[in-house]
Amino acid sequence: MTFDSPLTDDPQVLLARVFGFASFRPGQMEIVDAVCAGRNTLAIMPTGGGKSLCFQLPALCRTGVTVVISPLIALMRDQVRSLRAAGVEAGALTSGNTEEETEAVFQALEEGRLKLLYIAPERLAQSATLPMLRRVGVSLIAVDEAHCVSQWGHDFRPDYLRIGELRRALGVPLAAFTATADAETRDEIVARLFDGQPPETFLRGFDRPNIHLAFAVKDSPRDQILRFADARRGQSGIVYAATRAKTETLAQALREAGHPACHYHGGMEADERRRVEIRFQQEDGLIVVATVAFGMGIDKPDIRWVAHADLPKSIEGYYQEIGRGGRDGAAAETLTLYGPDDIRLRRSQIDESLAPAERKEADHGRLNALLGLAEAVDCRRRLLLGYFGEVLAEPCGNCDLCDRPAKVFDATEVVRKALSAVLRTGEWFGAGHLIDVLTGTATPKVRERGHDGLPTFGVGKDLSKPAWGAVFRQMMGRDLLRPDAERHGALRMTDNAIPLLKGEASITLRQDTIDRARPMVAVKSQVAEEDAPLLSALKAKRRALAEAAGVPAYVIFADRTLIELAEQRPQTLDAMMGITGIGAKKLESFGAEFLAVITGAPAVPLHPVRMKLAGRPAGTLFDQLSQVQLRLQRGQDGTGKPMSCTNTTLRHIAEQRPSSLSELAQIIGMGEQKIDRFGAAFLEVLREA
Repeated sequence: MTFDSPLTDDPQVLLARVFGFASFRPGQMEIVDAVCAGRNTLAIMPTGGGKSLCFQLPALCRTGVTVVISPLIALMRDQVRSLRAAGVEAGALTSGNTEEETEAVFQALEEGRLKLLYIAPERLAQSATLPMLRRVGVSLIAVDEAHCVSQWGHDFRPDYLRIGELRRALGVPLAAFTATADAETRDEIVARLFDGQPPETFLRGFDRPNIHLAFAVKDSPRDQILRFADARRGQSGIVYAATRAKTETLAQALREAGHPACHYHGGMEADERRRVEIRFQQEDGLIVVATVAFGMGIDKPDIRWVAHADLPKSIEGYYQEIGRGGRDGAAAETLTLYGPDDIRLRRSQIDESLAPAERKEADHGRLNALLGLAEAVDCRRRLLLGYFGEVLAEPCGNCDLCDRPAKVFDATEVVRKALSAVLRTGEWFGAGHLIDVLTGTATPKVRERGHDGLPTFGVGKDLSKPAWGAVFRQMMGRDLLRPDAERHGALRMTDNAIPLLKGEASITLRQDTIDRARPMVAVKSQVAEEDAPLLSALKAKRRALAEAAGVPAYVIFADRTLIELAEQRPQTLDAMMGITGIGAKKLESFGAEFLAVITGAPAVPLHPVRMKLAGRPAGTLFDQLSQVQLRLQRGQDGTGKPMSCTNTTLRHIAEQRPSSLSELAQIIGMGEQKIDRFGAAFLEVLREA
């Protein structure tokens, strides 16, 4: 769709006059022309490729206000600051504003001075936002980090889903921008933002050849980060960490090592975060340790290095985060640390999410792809760009594996042994149990399941358990094995592995990561490794029920209860009554839903009268009496008048256990006819019990 808003100036003139650029970067001019002309636009460009200019410049060329929807307060503030410094009227309405800043923005809007208004997607949920945008004359919507509209996006923001509705309500063109979006994500962006009507799409190269890529297995990770920073002393850098606490401890360690460093995360006060943003923008050589969720979002051109103290969530997230470095086109370096604890964390985050099963499976696939990048055997950039559908003809010459080729070995036989263990155990177990089988470790669970009698038991004694762990990591990264969400994360063989099993293909793995593999510092786990995926699934169910009821999670079940459920895996509601913390009321309220998680099938509902007997011997008697009654409903020969006892009567019989017909006759609901029809058979059941 084309909108006929008149241009107010020539983009090439404004490019030089306002932004000081003599010419466009490759790919920019075509996008600017499309946006200026009022065509719905989707642009996928590499981080640092000049995306912001592709909506800022058209905003100056068009009449009216351009509203920019962006997920990061820091990024909005930085762009507003940069635009104002260039003489452009711009403002942001964010939760981090002072009252004076917010008043100034509204005044500029009312006076018709503001050209770009930045808002967070959450503001779209406020009832006053749409009338305000109509009143100030919005003529263009720009969406930054548009991949967030997709449930597959690395940082999904639900309020992004309101943007398509906003576009329809205002009747204006929309331009969406992102740096990382695979084909699936692009399709979802089109569906959600453009109602499925394909916009004019620009897919520019993803490559950032100036960024050096490197991964390393964790081995005293704090020391690894400190050594990396020491070798780049005086250079601005970012360290991404998985938790708020780790950002603070790493920042402190860097300061103690003589580096100017500070932390940045969502738990800080707005003023404190702003001070860090200003320092990072203005202070040379500062290192900021930040969580990904509140990543820095600052368009600082001279960040010379980016380190990940923990494995990112996906390749998309990884590429977004390292893209903060080297925006000026000069050389930048990266280091990403990873280890078994990271993989467990990322797996559990996926399993415990409230996402549907198909999304969890896709998220596991994305994690596998990232593990494949971590365990790559040749040029990392070729593998990275290949994920985004881009072909790199030759090795890049600017990654750790191009610098020092990986030591590899023919792992065909080793992988076959692992695949055999997976298949012979029924594809029902995680790597920990499989490694016990391969190394001949007769744990109680191995013996209980008879896996010490399998042909694969002990065939892998030539490798240590940590070395086998490195093998399984690489197999998951190569997508030979994939966790099955329906089996609580148990490893299942993929079709990619079939040629290896049949002897039709061979495989090489990295020997260097296996040689270096050694036991990590034990991470205290609530349950054994093979029970951890089920515990994660039970916690996800508990979270969903707690959120629906508006109560804390422990009101549903305590952790101890979920741990016992994961370890004992009861198969019936009766068996669940033996679990600590499950009483009759909680069994009635929640039992069926948790049982369905454990068994993978909907639980058969029990009559309320039967539910009261759950977990008691009388419950089994009730079931047997019910079966007898059903068999004799029309008498011994099946021709009699239909007759039955109420569930309450059967419950009283099961509880009181009469031993004679006279005692049975005392039970309420047992008249002479019912005694004649059922009495002898009922007493036989009771005697056998």
